[in-house]
Amino acid sequence: MDKRNLAFGKMNFILLAIGVAVIIIGFLLMSGSGTTEEAFNPGIFSAMKTKVAPVVTFLGFVSIIVAIIYKPKDKD
Repeated sequence: MDKRNLAFGKMNFILLAIGVAVIIIGFLLMSGSGTTEEAFNPGIFSAMKTKVAPVVTFLGFVSIIVAIIYKPKDKD
């Protein structure tokens, strides 16, 4: 198969995989036990769940956009 017929190169797929991994890490940082009707869990308002995890997830989405628009230099 001719490599010029592919929409993405190897580097694009590597960057996409890294972006998806960062998004998964961001969602894992957001997850955790919630508040029930019997007990209030103040951990749902921690800085990691309200500030760090959304920023990590956003950076993952930005890296996927970069991976999509990344065009490697031609080696002629």
